[in-house]
Amino acid sequence: MLRLFFLTLLLSYTYAQAQFGRNCEVRQFKINLINPGLEYEMGLGVNSTLDFRVAWQFALEPASEIPIENYDFFPAITVQNRYYHNFNKRDRRGKSIYGNSGNYVAPTIAIFSPDKRIVENRVVDGIHGYGGLVYGVQRSYNSGLSFSIDAGAGYYLGPFRGGIYPVVNLSIGWIISEKRWCVGR
Repeated sequence: MLRLFFLTLLLSYTYAQAQFGRNCEVRQFKINLINPGLEYEMGLGVNSTLDFRVAWQFALEPASEIPIENYDFFPAITVQNRYYHNFNKRDRRGKSIYGNSGNYVAPTIAIFSPDKRIVENRVVDGIHGYGGLVYGVQRSYNSGLSFSIDAGAGYYLGPFRGGIYPVVNLSIGWIISEKRWCVGR
C-alpha cells in the first residue's frame, strides 16, 4: 500500500512538472501603445496562457446599421485563453519563444463600456461585448518590444440587435515586468 502511495505521489509530481515546465512565461506585464492600456499574461500550463487586457480599444460600432463600416474607440476589458501550438517547433528550429513568441488559438471575450453616444440619429447607452474565437501571432524581443495580432469572429451583444462580426486585435508595446520559468532561446 505504501508503495502505491509513493508511486502515485511520484506520478503526480511528474505530471505537475509537465504542466509547468517548458514554454510559457509564468507572468508578464505589458504596456500597449496602439490601444492605450495595460496587458497581463500568465502561464496556465505547458503551452497555455490567460491574457487580460484593459485598454482604450479601437473597435467596430455594433449599434450601427452597417457595423463593419463604422469604428470608434471604447474603454474595454478583453480576456483570452491562448493555446500556443508551435512552441516546440520554434524551439527545435532555434527560434526564440521568449515572451511567449508563438502562434496561438484563443477563445476571447471583450466588454466595452462607452458613454451615451449617438449612432445614426439615435441614442445608444449601455455596455456591449462579444465572445468568439481568434487565431493570432505574438512576438517578443530581448529589448522588451512585443507585438501581437489576432483575428477571428465573435458574436456581439448589447443594446442593439446582436450578430456575428469580425474581431481583430492589435497590440504593440513593451514588456515592463516578467517572471520567466524555463524559456527557450
